[in-house]
Amino acid sequence: MLRRLFSYLLPINIHNRKSSVSKTIEVTWANGQLVLDSKNTNYSYGSLQRVLKLGLRNIGFEKVAKMREILVLGVAGGSVIKTLTQDIGCSGNITGVEIDPDIIKVANEYFGLDQVPNCKIVIDDAFEFVLKTKQHYDLIIVDVFRDTEMPNFLFQKFFAERLGFLLNKNGFILFNTMTLNGKHDARNVEYLTHFPVPNFAARTIPRVENHNEVIIIEKL
Repeated sequence: MLRRLFSYLLPINIHNRKSSVSKTIEVTWANGQLVLDSKNTNYSYGSLQRVLKLGLRNIGFEKVAKMREILVLGVAGGSVIKTLTQDIGCSGNITGVEIDPDIIKVANEYFGLDQVPNCKIVIDDAFEFVLKTKQHYDLIIVDVFRDTEMPNFLFQKFFAERLGFLLNKNGFILFNTMTLNGKHDARNVEYLTHFPVPNFAARTIPRVENHNEVIIIEKL
């Protein structure tokens, strides 16, 4: 309790772990809540949770609450899963795909991710999982980062078309991207062309938390 109170004055680090995938994983009390960070950016809770929650609100909480199959690519500490279940009241099946087993250990120990009854965590590469899965989804959340870097495959036409194929009619893709320069802006504009009308409708929420642009794709 004292750590939580003092964290409103200064962040208090309580756990550090090395990871072969994420390099550095840190758990910190900040402004009265536990957050999960890499060396240079927020991985879960904190600003990231606000970014994804804004995207879900844009889709519509009532709509999301009724979804039966949800895929989360990039779990980290599981903040978006907590938003789905605790804030929105989603009781559908949630499949979380995370490449880093160390980060899931931290998520279970400090954030209670393994206590979410309707969530299944798969340790796998997001690209490989998307190729293999035969399940179709009402919502696909893409939140894959390696520190401040986003893997190139996320923006490739093949991967985008595969996500579109796995999406149920009237389903949504919620894609959190980091835009640090004009090249990143152009990359996101090109990404939208992978989802042509009239089969899809695309919109963006630019400059969320300074450097995030949220892309929302709806399958019509």
